[in-house]
Amino acid sequence: MQKEHKLADQLLERASIAAGVFNQFDQEQVDRIVEKVFKAGFANRVSLARMAAEETQLGVWQHKVIKNTVATQLVYDNIKDEKTVGVLSSNKLTGITEIAQSLGPIFAVIPVTNPTSTIMYKILICLKTRNPVIISPHRRARECSIKAARICYEAALEAGAPEYCVQWIEQTSRELTHACMTDDRMALILATGGTGLVHAAYSSGTPALGVGPGNVPVFIDRSADLPLAVESIISSKTFDNGTVCASEQSIIVEKKIAQKVITEFEKQNCYFLKPAEIEKVEKIAINPQTGVMSAEIVGQSVEKIAELAGITVPQGTKILIANLEGVGKGYPLSREVLAPILAFYTRDNYEETIKTCIDLNYLGGIGHTVSIYANDQKRIQEFSELMNAGRIIVNTPSAQGAVGGIFNTLATSFTLGCGAGGKNITTENISAVNLINIKRICRRREDLRWFRFDQSKFMDEDLNADDILQEYNRNF
Repeated sequence: MQKEHKLADQLLERASIAAGVFNQFDQEQVDRIVEKVFKAGFANRVSLARMAAEETQLGVWQHKVIKNTVATQLVYDNIKDEKTVGVLSSNKLTGITEIAQSLGPIFAVIPVTNPTSTIMYKILICLKTRNPVIISPHRRARECSIKAARICYEAALEAGAPEYCVQWIEQTSRELTHACMTDDRMALILATGGTGLVHAAYSSGTPALGVGPGNVPVFIDRSADLPLAVESIISSKTFDNGTVCASEQSIIVEKKIAQKVITEFEKQNCYFLKPAEIEKVEKIAINPQTGVMSAEIVGQSVEKIAELAGITVPQGTKILIANLEGVGKGYPLSREVLAPILAFYTRDNYEETIKTCIDLNYLGGIGHTVSIYANDQKRIQEFSELMNAGRIIVNTPSAQGAVGGIFNTLATSFTLGCGAGGKNITTENISAVNLINIKRICRRREDLRWFRFDQSKFMDEDLNADDILQEYNRNF
C-alpha cells in the first residue's frame, strides 16, 4: 500500500508541475500541440488496432481501425476550432466576460473494449484544455494502451508541450487507482469502464465525469423502411463484435410487421435461436450469480459464442437472435450483452411495444441510448418523450450514431454521459467543452434600479406579492 501511495504521489507531483506550465500556454500553442498529437495517433491507427485486437482478444481489428480514426480525425475536427484559452465571450449588454480556466490533472480510466481509441480521444480533449492526463489502462489492454499513450506524448513533446503532460500507469492495481482518485491534487476523473470503476470514481471525493451501462432497445415502427432498419442494426451490432456500449440489445416490433422483420433478418444472415438454444446461450452469456454479462463472450464472434454454448449455427451467421416474452429476472438475454446477440420482442399493438421499450430502458440502461426506426414523425416524437435516454438515435446504426460525427452532428466522444438516471452528472457526449471551468467577470451595471426601489416595502407584512410587483412597476 505504501508503494502505491508513493507512486501516486510521484504521478500527481509531476502532473501538478505540468499543469502550472500548461496554464501559461496560449491558444496557438495549445492548438499546435493538439494537431501534432492527432496526426501521430491517426498515422498509427492501423498498427494500434491490430495490437489491441491481438492483446485483448476482443472485437475485429479492422473495426478498431475505424474506432481509432473516429477517435483522432473526427474528435480533432470536432474540437480544433473551439476556444479553450483566454476570453471565450464578452457581452457588452450584460457586462459579463467569460474566461476559460483549465482544471488541472485528470485521471483517465480506460476500458478493455476500446483501449487505444479511448486513450487518444481522452488525450486530445485533455491537451486541448491544457489539462495534464494520467492514463489508467485496463490490465488486459496494458501494452496497446501504453503504446498509444506514448505515441501521443512523444508527439506532444515535439510540439512544445510541457513534460509529463501525459503519463500512464505501467501496472494498475485497485490500491493505486484508489490512491490516484482520492488525491487532493487530482482535478477530475474521466471514468469510462465497468459500473464498479465508475461508482468508485464518483465516491472518491474527486469530481468525476462517468458513464452508465447501456441496454439499448430498438423500436421498429410499422412506418419504417424495414430493409434499411435491419441492415443498419446489423452493421451496428456486428461492429467490433458489439463492444460499443451504445450498440443495440433488443428489437421490439408490433405483431403486424413481426414476420416481415424476422424474414428480413433471416434474409440478411441472422439466426433465430430455438428455445433450447436460447437456454444454452443464456448460460454462457450472463453470469447467473451477478446477473451481468460474462466476460468470456464480450466482443466475441458468433462462431466463438456458438462453440462456447455448444450449438450449431449456419455458416456466415452475423447475429444470434432470441425470441423472448418478458423482461428482467427469468430472461437473462433481456440485459446488456456486448456481443452479436439480440433479444427480439413481438407485441400486440403500439402501446405494448412502447411499454416493453420502457421496461428494457429501465433494465440497466437508464439515461444512455435508445433507437427508433420510423418515418412517422409523431411516433418519433412520442417515443423520444417517453424514453429516459441522453441519445435517441433515429433511423441510424446506434453504435455509430451515439458516438457522434458520422451519421449526425453530436459531439464525437467515447464517453457518453447518462444523466441523473444513469448516476452521471450530464447526458452529453463528453468533449473538450466539459473539461474547462468558466470564470465570469461581472461588471457593475449602469442601471441600478434595484437600489432606487424603496426596499422598506418588503418589510410591510400586509403587502402581498402582487402589491410589491405593482409598486415595483410604478417605479420602473
